[in-house]
Amino acid sequence: MLAVLGYSVNESVVVFDPVRETFRKVCGLTTPQVLDHAITSTISRTIITHGCTQLMVLSMLIFGGETLHYFAMALTIGICFGIYSSVLVASPLVMWLGVSREQFIRQTKVIEGANEDGAVV
Repeated sequence: MLAVLGYSVNESVVVFDPVRETFRKVCGLTTPQVLDHAITSTISRTIITHGCTQLMVLSMLIFGGETLHYFAMALTIGICFGIYSSVLVASPLVMWLGVSREQFIRQTKVIEGANEDGAVV
C-alpha cells in the first residue's frame, strides 16, 4: 500500500509541475485558469499511465490466484484513489491555500554600487 501512496504523490507532482511552469511563463492567467491548463495537459498521460498499470493489476487479479487476490484488490483501490487525489483533491487544495503567480517568480536583487552588468567593483 505504501507503493500506491508513493504513486499518488508522484502523480500530484506531475500535475503541479505544469502549474509552476505556467505561472512562470504565462502572464495574465488566473489561478483557476492555470490549474485548468495543468490538469488538461496532464490528464491524457495520467489516464494512459493508470490504465496500463490497472491492466497489469487486473492480470494479477485474474491469473494470480488466491495468493495475489487481496494484493491486487488493494492496488486497484489505490490506483482509483490516486487518480482522485491527484486531480480532484490536490488542485482545489492549491486554490484553497491561495497560491498566486508572485510566489513562483524570483525577485531580482539590486546591489548598491553595482554597474550596468551587475558587477561590484
